[in-house]
Amino acid sequence: MTLQNTPQETIIQIVQQQKEFFHSGKTLDLNFRRQQLKALLSAIEKFEKPLADALWTDLHKSYQEAYMTEIGLVKGEIREMLHKVGRWSKRRWKLSPLALFPSQTYLVQEPLGNSLIVAPWNYPVQLLLNPLVGAIGAGCTAMLKPSPYVPHVSAVIEEMISSAFPKEYIAVAQGNRVVNQQLLEQRWDIIFFTGSPALGRQVMQAASKNLTPVVLELGGKSPCIIDSSADIKVVAKRLAWAKTLNAGQTCIAPDYILIHKDVQDEFVKQFAKAVTELHGQDIRQSQHYVRMVTDKAFDRVSSYLKQGTILYGGRTDATERFIEPTLMTDVPLDSALMTEEIFGPIFPMITIDPASGEFLDQVREFVTVREKPLAFYYFGKGSDGWDLIRHTTSGGGCVNDAIMHIANGKVPFGGVGNSGMGHYHGQESFRAFSHQRTIVKTTTLVDLPFRYMPYGLFKLVKKLL
Repeated sequence: MTLQNTPQETIIQIVQQQKEFFHSGKTLDLNFRRQQLKALLSAIEKFEKPLADALWTDLHKSYQEAYMTEIGLVKGEIREMLHKVGRWSKRRWKLSPLALFPSQTYLVQEPLGNSLIVAPWNYPVQLLLNPLVGAIGAGCTAMLKPSPYVPHVSAVIEEMISSAFPKEYIAVAQGNRVVNQQLLEQRWDIIFFTGSPALGRQVMQAASKNLTPVVLELGGKSPCIIDSSADIKVVAKRLAWAKTLNAGQTCIAPDYILIHKDVQDEFVKQFAKAVTELHGQDIRQSQHYVRMVTDKAFDRVSSYLKQGTILYGGRTDATERFIEPTLMTDVPLDSALMTEEIFGPIFPMITIDPASGEFLDQVREFVTVREKPLAFYYFGKGSDGWDLIRHTTSGGGCVNDAIMHIANGKVPFGGVGNSGMGHYHGQESFRAFSHQRTIVKTTTLVDLPFRYMPYGLFKLVKKLL
């Protein structure tokens, strides 16, 4: 299935219509926003089966995984927004310094305006619609751009959105990178982009022409630290789940392992056992194991298998775009496997020998000289985990777990440095599409003279300031 590019003239027309719709003031009404959130929730419930079927067709993603990692998360985000958008939208009084007497200070939440939301293919429902929840809640219009690499999902999303909203409010543009470029040539009030750091730079460059604010949810090589104090059986099970979830095609998937030499052999054994427990004797037959999204992705990831020694796994099938979960060692640090985001089920392991220096010191040095990752995972004694967190940085992370920090929709999710900028989820989604406007309200019944030239009360003002 191939999606047709949305014509450029159609894009320009819809952008103009959305500008006019926003300037009509209709989206400012809180009841309107709630109605649209309910309309989105109703549409997702109506299209749940078509969405799940499309996710299976494009990615071999089971219904259970589709619901837990895509559909269910969006529904939860909508319910949270419905419950709290009134509170988040309220004008807030803020304490004023004595120098501003008799004025009062307020924070007003206002929508940024017309938004562009560009989503990737790996979680094509969640990563497109979760930002949309923030746009609707904040009072923005939205142009949605799903990925052409999951055409069945993108087609269902377009049908769903068009059935629930008029194009002058929320619309979908389909197509390849030519369409992306045409969209980025338009003037937006905010661009929300999820994808690779390389494409993120292009988005930021395009946005800079109009000083358009951006939220960039990118990726990178998220390290996984396994210390000698870790419970290896538990570690292996949690990492087998995290690395086989969506076949490793997750922006916060653990990318590579830094492992204490004393526990490496046991980890390899327990990892193999955990994969079998999760997916059966032949993971290729598992209904819960996703395939590579395209032939190009399969070729790229499978080529990494030549860049080291395979300790476990390594089977592939190009006809199915199947790559078995694979542990590797003896991987050169300058190889593509250790310099590019893997975005697949291959797990390179770097052995840390305590004879060469204290384990945590070696880990800290290894991580901090590289780009700031989107996630950071440590397995071992909690106090050591907190010490590493204090001396490193990442978008988010876990101690003795992986992936799960994204599951709490009440806390911010986002990257730092090369892994992105800006946050969303819950109230942060509302804030991402909002502008906090400071307003000072001053009575005309009192007009104190200290603010006026020739500043006769300057000594008093100086003390107040």
